[in-house]
Amino acid sequence: MDTNFTTESRSIFIVGLRNAHAMENQALSIMKPQVERIENYPEVVDRLRRHIQETEGQITRIEAVLEGLDEEHSTLKDTALSMVGSMAAMGHSMAGDEIIKNSLANFAFENYEIAAYNSLLVLADAGGFQHAETALRQNLSEEEAMADWLKENLSDVTLRYARLREAGETAKS
Repeated sequence: MDTNFTTESRSIFIVGLRNAHAMENQALSIMKPQVERIENYPEVVDRLRRHIQETEGQITRIEAVLEGLDEEHSTLKDTALSMVGSMAAMGHSMAGDEIIKNSLANFAFENYEIAAYNSLLVLADAGGFQHAETALRQNLSEEEAMADWLKENLSDVTLRYARLREAGETAKS
């Protein structure tokens, strides 16, 4: 890879880090309302709670990388994406199959985060920002683990939803 450290590569990396910070805030605004609403899927609640803690750690790691570059996160991006996440969570809460919609959206979002961290790792390597790689790899690893968990549990959640609906019970959350 080209390891020429340029002003432009630094700028691109900083924007990517700010975007990742906002993305993680968006993730929190999506997951927290789900935890409050889920009733019939305790394993989903447990995993979401754990991932909320991981996400808070990811935000702290991104902030540390930004501080190491004498930069800060973008409050505007954080606020905007948090609002988008809250609106998505609210939209799903009105659906009869809320748990299914949330499961699909969460899996898609985790894969989006995985792509974002892979891109940041490429930028870190190409721009000479090796000091950021450990934090970015840890964030990536946590996102991959969450995506794997969601994938492995989608059939169980779907079948439980179907059984609850068949029994005439509340199944949406």
